[in-house]
Amino acid sequence: MNSNLFVTKRNGEKELIDLEKIHKVIAWAASGLDNVSVSQVELKSHIQFYDGIKTEDIHETIIKAAADLISEETPDYQFLSARLAIFHLRKKAYGQFEPPALYSHVVNMVELGKYDQHLLQDYTQAEFEQMACFLKHERDLTFSYAAVKQLEGKYLVQNRVTGEIYESAQFLYLLVAACLFAKYPAETRLSYVEGFYNAISTYKISLPTPIMAGVRTPTRQFSSCVLIECGDSLDAINATSSSIVKYVSQRAGIGINAGRIRALGSTIRNGEAFHTGCIPFYKHFQTAVKSCSQGGVRGGAATLFYPLWHLEVESLLVLKNNRGVEENRVRHLDYGVQFNKLMYQRLIKGGSITLFSPSDVPGLYDAFFEDQDKFEQLYLQYEADDSIRKKCIKAIELFTLFAQERASTGRIYLQNVDHCNTHSPFIPNVAPIRQSNLCLEIALPTKPMNDVNDPDGEIALCTLSAFNLGAIDSLDELDGLADLAIRALDSLLDYQDYPVPAAHNATMGRRTLGIGVINYAYYLAKNGVFYSNGSANNLTHRTFEAIQYYLLKASNQLAKEQGACPKFNETRLSQGILPIDTYKREIDSITGEPLHLDWESLRASIKKHGVRNSTVSALMPSETSSQISNATNGIEPPRGLISVKASKDGTLKQVVPEYETLKHNYELLWNIPSNEGYLQLVGIMQKFVDQTISANTNYDPAKYEGGKVPVKQILQDILNAYKLGVKTLYYHNTRDGAADGHIEQEDDDCAGGACKI
Repeated sequence: MNSNLFVTKRNGEKELIDLEKIHKVIAWAASGLDNVSVSQVELKSHIQFYDGIKTEDIHETIIKAAADLISEETPDYQFLSARLAIFHLRKKAYGQFEPPALYSHVVNMVELGKYDQHLLQDYTQAEFEQMACFLKHERDLTFSYAAVKQLEGKYLVQNRVTGEIYESAQFLYLLVAACLFAKYPAETRLSYVEGFYNAISTYKISLPTPIMAGVRTPTRQFSSCVLIECGDSLDAINATSSSIVKYVSQRAGIGINAGRIRALGSTIRNGEAFHTGCIPFYKHFQTAVKSCSQGGVRGGAATLFYPLWHLEVESLLVLKNNRGVEENRVRHLDYGVQFNKLMYQRLIKGGSITLFSPSDVPGLYDAFFEDQDKFEQLYLQYEADDSIRKKCIKAIELFTLFAQERASTGRIYLQNVDHCNTHSPFIPNVAPIRQSNLCLEIALPTKPMNDVNDPDGEIALCTLSAFNLGAIDSLDELDGLADLAIRALDSLLDYQDYPVPAAHNATMGRRTLGIGVINYAYYLAKNGVFYSNGSANNLTHRTFEAIQYYLLKASNQLAKEQGACPKFNETRLSQGILPIDTYKREIDSITGEPLHLDWESLRASIKKHGVRNSTVSALMPSETSSQISNATNGIEPPRGLISVKASKDGTLKQVVPEYETLKHNYELLWNIPSNEGYLQLVGIMQKFVDQTISANTNYDPAKYEGGKVPVKQILQDILNAYKLGVKTLYYHNTRDGAADGHIEQEDDDCAGGACKI
C-alpha cells in the first residue's frame, strides 16, 4: 500500500497519509467483537484511496468497506461499521470524538434555534448537570450500522439543506425525556427523566419517528396518526382536505373516511343538480395528500375508507390498479374496505349484496357502525323498498373482485367494522368507530367537520410507542416500563400543538395512546416457539395479557393523580367492561391459557378512579424504529436472516438478533406454510389490544398449482381472520420469486415513518 499519498484535512491543509492513525481507529472499533478482521477492512478501503483525498472521504470509505463485509458468517461487522460511523458522526457534529458538556450543548443549540427554548426555561443549569451524571455516551457504541444510518438520515437534528449535523444519539434520547417530563414536580421529575432515558437508550421502549425527530425542536406535532372523517357536503369535503394539508406538512400519516359521500347520479338540491359521485372527491383528497411534502423529505400518504355496500363499490375497488385511464383511477391513495357480519353471511350462504348510496338510505350508514341488529333490520327494509335506487350483485362476485384487487395491488385493506365496535373501549352508540388510519392499527371515534375550525368535529390523533419484547427478561418488567411509557406519551399530549380545533378537542377529551411491540420474531425464536404450528399461542396469550394489564394499570394510576380523561363516560371501561369481556370466544379453542393477573381488582379501581387514556394499545408496523433497536419488525416474521434494505442512505444490511445461537429457531416469512398460524396469533393479541393490529397476509405463488394463488384461499383467510375476531388486515404480500437476499425497498409510504414507528 502506497503511504506517500497526501490527505486534505478539514481546514484545507495537506499532509502525508498516516496509516497508523487509520489502523488505530479500526482496531478501536473492532475491540470485543467476534470474527472481524482489521486488516480485511484496511485492505478493502485502501484500494479506494487517492492522492489529495479528504479526511472525511477516508472515514466514509472505511465505514463503507466495513459495512460491505456484513454477512451471515461475519455478522459483527454491523457493529464495527456502526462504531466507525459514530466516530465520523461525532467528528462532523462536534469537530472531535468527545461530545461537549450537556448544558453548554443545550445553550448553544437553543441560541441556534435548533432546540426548543423551553428547555432552558424549564430546567436549571444545576439540573442539567445532574442529568449529565446519568447520560451515557458509550451507549452510542451498541448501535448496529443500519441504526446509525437511520439516526443520521431521519432523527438527529440537522440542516437538511447543507447536511450539517448538530447532535449525537444520547443527547437526542436524554432531551426527549427531559421535554416530556418537564411539567412534573421538580422533586420527582429527574428520576422520571432518568428512568425514561434508560428505557429508550437501552431500546426497551421504542419511539416513533415524529417523537424522535421532533421532541426537543421548536416543531410541536408528534402524533403519528390522524383520522379524519368526511361528511357528505361540500363544506365538509373542503374542511377534510384543509385538515389533510395541515397534518401532512407535520409528518403525520392520514386515515380518511369518505364512506358518507353519496354515489354518482344522486340528486342534489332537490334535483337541481346531478352528483358527480365519489371519484372526483377522492382525487381531490389525493391532491391534498400529495401537495405537501414532509419536511422536504417525501410526500404524504393516506388510506381512504368506504363500505362494501356503497353503490359505487365496483368502480371504487379498482381505483388502485394499473388498468383503466386517469379519469377512473386514483392510484396514489391506499383503500380500506369496510365489512361486517351481514356481508360475510351473504357470502357464506351464496346470497347477494345490495348496494346503496348512503344518502338514499337514512340511518343505514350510522347503524353500520353503531348497532349490527339495527343495521340488518334497516338493510332488509331498504332491500324490499322498490322506490330506492340500488344494485344487487352476487356476494361471491363482489368478494372475488375485492380479493383480486387486494392481491394485485397489495394495498387494498380490510376493516371489520363490527369487531372494531363490539370489542372496543368505546360505547358504540355514543362514540362509534367509523374508520382506521394509514396503517390499519388505530380504531378511534371521529366526527365530520363543517369547516376546518369547526370545534364540534372530531379528528382522532394517536400517539404511538412500543415495547421491545427482545430486550425484556421477564413479563414483570413490563409493569415499570408501562408506567414510564404511559406517563411520557400522556405528557406529550399536553406538550404538543394542535393545528386544527377538532383534533385538540378530541385529544384532550379522550387522550388516546397506542403502545405496541417490536422484536416479536426474536422473542419467539428466543423462547423456541414458532408462528406456524400453534406452539407460540400460549406464550403470546401470557405476553399480551401482561402488556394490556400493565398499560391499563398505569393509566388508572395516572387517573388517580391527574384525573380521568374528560370523556371517560363514553368508554365501556366506565361501565367496568374490559377487553377480556368482549373478545371472540373462538380464541378459547386455540389457546387454553388462563388469565394470570388480578383483573378484578383492576376493574374495581378503573370503575372508581377511571383511566387517564381511553385507549392504551395498538400494534403498528415498525420498519425504522426496529432498525434503531436492532430488532425484528413489529410482529412480523423476517424475510431473511439478513435483511437488505435500500433506503435513501444506500443499502443497509441488518442481521437478526442473536443470529449465531438462534439461526435455526427463526421461522422465515416464505418458509411459513400458510397464514393460519400467524392469524391465530393476531387473534390472540387482539383479545387484549384495545385498538387494532397492523396484520399482513402473505402468499407464495410457487406453493400453488400453476403458480397462481387461488382466490378461494384468499377468501378463506379473510373469513378465518373474521372468525378469530381480527379487526383489520393491512398488506397483502406476494413473493415475487427473487432470492430472499434481495434488496427490499424501504417502505416510505407510511408518511416518512409516521405511523410506522
